[in-house]
Amino acid sequence: MADPERRRLRPWTVRSRIVGLLTLLALVSAFVAGGVAYVAERSRTLEQIEANLRAALESASFIVADDAWADSAQALRAVVQRLAPDDNTGTLGIVDGSAALVPGIATDVPLDRLPGFVERVVAETAGHEVVVGTYAGGERTVRYLAAPVVVGDVDEGAPPAAVFVTGYDVDAELAELDGAARVFTITALVTTAATFLVGLLVSDRLLRPIRRMREVAERSSAASLSERIPVGSSRDDVSQLAITVNGMLDRLGGALGSQRELLRDVGHELKTPITIVRGHLELVDARDPADVEATRDLAIDELDRMARLVDDLRAAARLRDPGAFELRQTDVAALLEQIAEKARAIDGTELEPGVEAVAAVAVLDPDRITQAMLQLVANTARHARGPIVIGARVLGRDLQLFVRDRGPGVPDELKAVIFERFRRGVAEGRGDGGSGLGLAIVTLIAERHGGSASVVDARATDASVGSEFRLTLPGAVVPAAGGAHPPRGAVDRARLDARPDARSQTDSEEQPWHRS
Repeated sequence: MADPERRRLRPWTVRSRIVGLLTLLALVSAFVAGGVAYVAERSRTLEQIEANLRAALESASFIVADDAWADSAQALRAVVQRLAPDDNTGTLGIVDGSAALVPGIATDVPLDRLPGFVERVVAETAGHEVVVGTYAGGERTVRYLAAPVVVGDVDEGAPPAAVFVTGYDVDAELAELDGAARVFTITALVTTAATFLVGLLVSDRLLRPIRRMREVAERSSAASLSERIPVGSSRDDVSQLAITVNGMLDRLGGALGSQRELLRDVGHELKTPITIVRGHLELVDARDPADVEATRDLAIDELDRMARLVDDLRAAARLRDPGAFELRQTDVAALLEQIAEKARAIDGTELEPGVEAVAAVAVLDPDRITQAMLQLVANTARHARGPIVIGARVLGRDLQLFVRDRGPGVPDELKAVIFERFRRGVAEGRGDGGSGLGLAIVTLIAERHGGSASVVDARATDASVGSEFRLTLPGAVVPAAGGAHPPRGAVDRARLDARPDARSQTDSEEQPWHRS
């Protein structure tokens, strides 16, 4: 059953937070931009009203000065008749303190019907001054201009006989902006909602690998690391993260498998020598020096075998480390010469005088290949008779390294399993004192090069069967310019000359591997 706390927090996923934050950001950005545009347009509209009032004053002055009028009332009538009112405006002529003249067409703002407006204008222009003011009454706010019309000399002692008035309905002018603002608001909300929905769909697709990562992580445990995150055709960062996590799960699974295998191997292989030593110690006759000495020799021999087993297990574990291999271009012929020189120091080894090699350069780890080939030589020396042949052949781009003997050969029923861990077969020769890990680790080295290890029958000139152990490395050979290989020993000879001798190689913690 799901955790109640987890179920309560589930709606606030990363997806919800990202989409919600981006949606809120888009909404705030839209309204901030719209608000700034609205304020700027409102200011421009108010400035335009002021400019239109000044333009009306200039036009009225031009009309009055254009001709000789009989009196101020006649001049005012001409002004009122000639100036065409705009939308949301009104024009009025005041004669002797009363509204007397209006345009011949209906105007949006009937100034003569505004309560107290005429009286206010008459009072404000009593001093023969042009007045610009704002009238707020009822449901209207009017920005107006009032200018006395004078023909002839001005009588400062009497109020002007004629006054021209024009005004703009500020609320009506701004109402056009308010309508656009409402349309903008509705559009912004709809667009934001659409952005939110699209964001949910897109984020669901983009973040699906992350959700699957969490689900896989919840289901994964040490008991099962086989499930992997599905990766589509996309190659974005999230998909690459899914690929990386799958690789991490592969490595974890391999590490856990290695641990289980190690524990199983240790439990399986150490149990027998421990049981043998314990049984002999329990039955030894402490009063019989010969029995004590024999039991001691047997215990030492079993402990030595346990030590070799531990060393081989450590070597196998180290080979699983990615840093244990360093692939580089290597002269195959020079490498085989070095391997043969070191192999001659292995006890009981009889090698052919030369090596069967080709002049080729291959990409491989010379240290690990040397290690594998020496183990094959030691294994062959233990089970077969000489002389032993070390060589290599090139098959297209593939490199095949081999160790061939003239021994009794490997039975067919063992060829398929001889490279498995702890598989020992019955073979002629000097007997088997190995751990059963030798050929399994040879296989591991080959696999880390992308290749394989195998054994086939190899009939010699004296009609004996013999065996040929092969390391096949696909695509390892480096094509040379013009189809020719570089001179023998031209690559990495200095690196190979610096390698330790064969005995230090076989006596180190990475012991020679033995045929099962």
